[in-house]
Amino acid sequence: MHISAADAPNLTTCAAIPAQSLGTVSTAGDWLVWQILDSAFPSGGLAHSGGIEPAWQQGWLRTPEDFRRFLLESARQAARSAIPFLTNAHSGAPLEDLDHHLDTMLTSHVANRASRLQGQALLSSACKIFGGEPIGSMRAAMLAGKIVAHLPIVFGALARQCAISRGQAVRIFLYMNVRGVMSAAVRLGVLGPLEAQRIFAGLGPDLEMLASQAGEFTVADAAQSAPLLELWQMSQDRLYSRLFQS
Repeated sequence: MHISAADAPNLTTCAAIPAQSLGTVSTAGDWLVWQILDSAFPSGGLAHSGGIEPAWQQGWLRTPEDFRRFLLESARQAARSAIPFLTNAHSGAPLEDLDHHLDTMLTSHVANRASRLQGQALLSSACKIFGGEPIGSMRAAMLAGKIVAHLPIVFGALARQCAISRGQAVRIFLYMNVRGVMSAAVRLGVLGPLEAQRIFAGLGPDLEMLASQAGEFTVADAAQSAPLLELWQMSQDRLYSRLFQS
């Protein structure tokens, strides 16, 4: 995602938003969480399949059980590789250091690109919608080329600014990851919407366990836990036809 110098004036607009102060935002409670969770919130996630498109085209997803396993592995991957960076950003760790670290860790060009695009989209939207800090400073650093604004770090910083608890931020992020993959599967015709929702409903205990564990991981624990998912996602650009960017 290229951001031109012409976009720079928006930074002033962002900073000038009578930012709903942290105190005001924190009193919004669940309403703010629901707003961020809404698929209408412009975060760019609907353009990505999370690797399910190449996995499907290559014949690895043939049954609903295959899809259930894919959803769970995708959530595990997010818990082990992305959430440690999210929780560190939420705790106030230096965002530039975290961003550079994650950029180095994401060696798959497709996964790296997807994280950047979604992070930049979320950062720009959050700046224009909510204003305030640290989102404003983070966008200034992105426009200056100091960071690339990976998604987990942007989301962690946004959750901190909006007074969303760490545990709640972890669960929101996991939910958005699974919802994105499930939505892509339905749009691809891998399975129908009712079957997808039935599978999702059965994943509750597994996702809660992942959320509980993921909150304790540090950046030093971050790892790619699903090599097959990585390989499928890396082949996205070589598909003969495709609907998604990753």
